[in-house]
Amino acid sequence: MHFNKDSLYANPLGEIATFKFDESVVNVFPDMIQRSVPGYGAIISAIGLLAGRFSRSHSHCYDLGCSLGAAALAMRERIAAADCRIVAVDSSEAMVERFKRNLVADGSKPSIDIQCADIREVGIERASVVVLNFTLQFIPLADRAALLEKIYRGMLPGGVLILSEKLGFEDARQQALHVDMHHHFKKMQGYSELEISQKRLALEDVLLAESFTTHRHRLMAAGFDSVEIWFQYFNFASMIALK
Repeated sequence: MHFNKDSLYANPLGEIATFKFDESVVNVFPDMIQRSVPGYGAIISAIGLLAGRFSRSHSHCYDLGCSLGAAALAMRERIAAADCRIVAVDSSEAMVERFKRNLVADGSKPSIDIQCADIREVGIERASVVVLNFTLQFIPLADRAALLEKIYRGMLPGGVLILSEKLGFEDARQQALHVDMHHHFKKMQGYSELEISQKRLALEDVLLAESFTTHRHRLMAAGFDSVEIWFQYFNFASMIALK
């Protein structure tokens, strides 16, 4: 499948605007995410496998911060449980509209409930699977605990939360190493120094990364019984939290 190439930061910009998931980002998002997040394809594939393992009949599976629906589509491919409803939510109107159009274009059955809403305001009910795939990092720090507590309350016993995040590191040497290696990864994907630098500035006050220790403590405080990293590639990781 052909995707538009991400060249949003290829030319010098006089002023670096704050990163937003607007139409310009939507137009290049599949290319951007694949070339920016190490292991993204593997994470999406495994989300489908985990959804197949944990989904239950007459339950809900949520993709919170769904963007163009990669996780929701992976879940749909693998879920065999009867009457299991997939709910995909994103606050970006441009993302939601493109996701809807893509489903219509490929003739997919409308088996995914797509909603344009702030995930902090969406009710979570009878959830067997909840996915926050590189979403929590864009939520204000002060709101993260309440969001995770709401998710926990809305989950069925035995449910799973899959949380993928860009990590920060408490050790300064580890932080410098992982940031440097991520930049090398992006260069290998064809991004220039200028693109990397300008994108970093655009995300500086928007994407707020935290350490695994911080994530684990918050998840355990919300009520989850067990939290572990199942995948990590430099400073990008995905965690499994079990209820």
